[in-house]
Amino acid sequence: MKSEHLPLLNSVSAPALHPDGTRAVVSVIRPDFDADAYVGQLWTVPLDPYRPARRLTRGFRDTAPDFSPDGQVLAFLRAAAGGKPQLHIVEAAGGEPQPVTDAPLGVSAFAWSPDSRSLVYSARTPEEGRYGSTEGVSAGGEDARLITDYQYRMNGVGYTADKPVQLFLVDVPDPGAEPKVAPQGRALKARTAALAGRPEPDAGGTPAGLLPTARQLTSAATDHTGASFSTDGRSIYFTAALHEGSDNDLASGIYRIAVGQGSAGAKTEGEPEPVAPANTGRQSVHAVRESRDGQWLFFLAQDLGPSGQDFVARNTALYVMPAGGGDATRLSDVETMDLGCNGRLEPGGPDSVLPLNNARGTVELLEFQASGKHEVLVRGERVVTGGVANGGSLVVSFADASTAGDVAVVDGGQLRVLTDFSAPLRSGAGIIEPLELTVPSGDGYPVHGWLVKPPGQGPHPVLLNIHGGPFAQFTGALFDEAQVYAAAGYAVLMCNPRGSAGYGQQHGRAIKEKMGTLDMEDVLAFLDGALGKFEELDAAALGIMGGSYGGYLTAWTISHDHRFKAAIVERGFLDPVSFTGSSDIGWFFGGEYTGRSAEQMASQSPMARVEQVRTPSLIIHSEEDLRCPVEQGQRYFTALKQLGVEAAFLVFPGENHELSRTGTPHHRKQRFDQILQWWSSHLPTAANPAPAARG
Repeated sequence: MKSEHLPLLNSVSAPALHPDGTRAVVSVIRPDFDADAYVGQLWTVPLDPYRPARRLTRGFRDTAPDFSPDGQVLAFLRAAAGGKPQLHIVEAAGGEPQPVTDAPLGVSAFAWSPDSRSLVYSARTPEEGRYGSTEGVSAGGEDARLITDYQYRMNGVGYTADKPVQLFLVDVPDPGAEPKVAPQGRALKARTAALAGRPEPDAGGTPAGLLPTARQLTSAATDHTGASFSTDGRSIYFTAALHEGSDNDLASGIYRIAVGQGSAGAKTEGEPEPVAPANTGRQSVHAVRESRDGQWLFFLAQDLGPSGQDFVARNTALYVMPAGGGDATRLSDVETMDLGCNGRLEPGGPDSVLPLNNARGTVELLEFQASGKHEVLVRGERVVTGGVANGGSLVVSFADASTAGDVAVVDGGQLRVLTDFSAPLRSGAGIIEPLELTVPSGDGYPVHGWLVKPPGQGPHPVLLNIHGGPFAQFTGALFDEAQVYAAAGYAVLMCNPRGSAGYGQQHGRAIKEKMGTLDMEDVLAFLDGALGKFEELDAAALGIMGGSYGGYLTAWTISHDHRFKAAIVERGFLDPVSFTGSSDIGWFFGGEYTGRSAEQMASQSPMARVEQVRTPSLIIHSEEDLRCPVEQGQRYFTALKQLGVEAAFLVFPGENHELSRTGTPHHRKQRFDQILQWWSSHLPTAANPAPAARG
């Protein structure tokens, strides 16, 4: 794979499954160089093996499909070029989609009511006078912000308190009804006179009266997320941090809003009320969902310790409690399982749910019943990204070593793959499958990972690639970074050292207040083990690279080990001291990982050891990175230059911490090209020759 093949990377959403269990719908999104954006549509995927998948919609970017419970309507999010995603509906049998919302900053998620008559959706709601809500007031002309809280910015979002995520309830229009038309001429004049003095929609929005009226359910200046209806449709559950002192911890809880009809038939909504299990401490709740039989409330949560900030390598567990209230029971083993749900906790049977589990470089699909009984539905060398059960069928979306995303039905415990969205990538770019390895660290601890070898006999220069997090994991699924570097002639090593996710809490918490110790020992042991096992790897031609925490460990390692010909330090956590006041998570992250004393921070700080670096280093950062702010890279680059170490600083405008994953296609390609140029100067290959050899 080369950088120009990025548009062949089709990512596939979690599936929506029709209630009759005969067909699924997914969104298929890819980078597009012409639009310099992510484009894609919805695809319908019949479970009948003799009927092929086909494109269902024709929007610029259509995502997040979901069928109504009665199976008559498909809802989804549609974004026009340069626009915000808005909620749309279309008849399940096909037709012309129609918009339902015109939210100024777009809609982020939605959920159906059990009777299929309404939708609850979440949308960032701007404070008056900000984010274009007042015509003629640009971002630079807005009023000053007075900040009094720790939590006021978020990477990829910017300021948060002046545009919190609120919940709205909207009635679903009849998709088969005659469409409304905007008034013109005399009718427009009469309507304008009738609406004199009333607020009109935001500039560029849909004319008033053409969309159903949405009712705002929440109003607190904090994010309200993960909304879903109760089984009887009388309540909406969501998660939020509405407790006193919420600015000082990472805790969030479950809340419920009653929705129904008053005595005159008018729709009514209540105030949010907490749904608090009596027997749990401070937790960060990630998702909540009532069981299909209405008897149980399932939720995913992390314990945060007495401080409410001890998040380090805390596995996410599944809990259940009676829907009517009471104590919660933890269903999963928090030491060995790390559960998630890709945004929404899906129901399984009448009293079960389908969470995902990070497991040793894979992601499994599990089913947990309220009784605590559970089973693994999908396992193996793959990453399940979503699973849904309906109409007697179970459908999943997944990635593995040969696909960036596809859809399969689970038959008899086995996957029957229904799509082949990565066929153009395999035929046009070629995919190299990784080799799985486990090598002992210095103390005998097993370090698990993969080698992606380039074609040919070697000797191959080696790139030791370190993941971010640190509580994250490399997997054996198709990884564009490893594919691009291997195609350029480099052997790519990737492992999950202590500190990573997927191997239990003890594995993840092993580096708490001792970053750069066991984790560095593990990645170097993995490198040495691979060099000893594979003669075609060139031990005299080594490079090291990583982003975020990977940038940290790269910078830390080259201050201790000088065998690398060059390094790439990307969006790194490089100075715990300045990180505390500049990062969106700095007020707690560094203190929990390194400790809070000056001595602790210095003993784990790459900046405190920068004078020990001898390795030529490319520093990559994004100007709008609020997670590891650009000052981290600027200061590290400047220090290297002052020390006489060869260094370069590659800075991307308009991008944030997610550049390598969701940055604009142009910048993602440019990033790859610049990285390969750096390696060609220090570790040339036949496929990526030194600059002089290219002439």
